[in-house]
Amino acid sequence: MRIGFIGAGNIAKVFGKHLLLAGHDLVISNSRSPETLTEFVKELGPNAKAGTKDEAVDCDIIILATHWTQAKVALENVSWHGKILVDAVNAHDASPPETSSDGVAKSIAALNGKISSLMIAEWASGARLVKAISNMPMAWISDFSDQKPKTVMFVAGDDQVAKGLVISLMRDIGFEPVDLGSLAVGGAVFQVGGPLSGLDLRLIRRTRPPTY
Repeated sequence: MRIGFIGAGNIAKVFGKHLLLAGHDLVISNSRSPETLTEFVKELGPNAKAGTKDEAVDCDIIILATHWTQAKVALENVSWHGKILVDAVNAHDASPPETSSDGVAKSIAALNGKISSLMIAEWASGARLVKAISNMPMAWISDFSDQKPKTVMFVAGDDQVAKGLVISLMRDIGFEPVDLGSLAVGGAVFQVGGPLSGLDLRLIRRTRPPTY
């Protein structure tokens, strides 16, 4: 599968590496030009390429991986109709957000009761939007080995087919997706400030059956 990234930060670097190791191809774009991403994609691996935003949007699944303060502009001038767009953005009101020593962002966006993914849906009108990836710092999933933990990643969306494809993709690369329902309900509970934001949940790998 070809995965396009809009934004070339930690999400593209870390989540993108997991995708590459599972055999997927990446197109990475930023707000400047593909030429500025030469070293970035070289570090990721041979199946990653730098491209324009239009090239990233032409992929099977597009991941919005910008800072919140850049998201609206990044989504402009694109025909989103029918495109599967993953909202991996955390709505922090600083770019980059202030973080504590363990990498957890401390700043909280002033959303005034709004749900960030519904705002993304407005800015990317016509997209088949899925909220995912954003419930934890990328430092928590930087184990790329075969023995990496099955980390839980929350997923929310209104398009069941698009959400199912994203869930399958997450399982394919070694994570454990949990479907929290719609953007309005599920998206709210793991956006910044929500009760499930910043939780490090992992499935236990058992080497033998439990005894009772």
